Amino acid sequence: MTRAKRGGTPADDAARTEAKPSAAPESPCAAATRRPGRPRNEALESTIIESVLDLLEHDVPLADLSMERIAKEAGVGKATVYRRWSGKAGLMLDVMRSLEEENPELPGESVRDDLVLLLEFLRRRGLAKRNSALLRTVITQVKAQPELWREYHDTVVQARRDALLAVLRRGIGSGEIRGDCDIDVLADLFVAPMLSRALLHEWKELPEGLAEQIVDTVLDGVRPRT
Repeated sequence: MTRAKRGGTPADDAARTEAKPSAAPESPCAAATRRPGRPRNEALESTIIESVLDLLEHDVPLADLSMERIAKEAGVGKATVYRRWSGKAGLMLDVMRSLEEENPELPGESVRDDLVLLLEFLRRRGLAKRNSALLRTVITQVKAQPELWREYHDTVVQARRDALLAVLRRGIGSGEIRGDCDIDVLADLFVAPMLSRALLHEWKELPEGLAEQIVDTVLDGVRPRT
């Protein structure tokens, strides 16, 4: 991912004159919801997100990141931040999403090839986590906030699993996978070896070809019996 460089914009100057909206106690889900109806300024939002990443990269604990401190680091008014995120939980979700790659586009022609693409995405994600101190820092700090981590899981991680389940259902429908397989267990059989190496046994390699090896091994065991 290419991180945006920080810098002032004309929108920053105008935003400094705005008053902070009244803030009410928020739930994690409400905090993750952007305020409706405000105009988008993607450059300004990128500047704010980049500022959060810079603070985390310099070992500032998530608990110490107030909206006021984030606004100061970004060089904008506090009201500018509150107009885009009702609270820190919603902002941190977007910070996490900024470190994500888009899910791979699946051609939909071959169940086997689509499964390989999804597992290759996980392999590259695991390599990125190993190679990026910033990504490790952000993930570690967000995991320490259970409600925030749950929201991230429900909006980002679940989307990846849903894509995998859709491919498996297609494989069952086409007869490439046995219909008596529990689809949730089947999904775990495909992703668990990759996640085990990426997250639990980080000293193990994630070599090229691993996605193909996992997919072919599992498919060999779940093809229709003759």
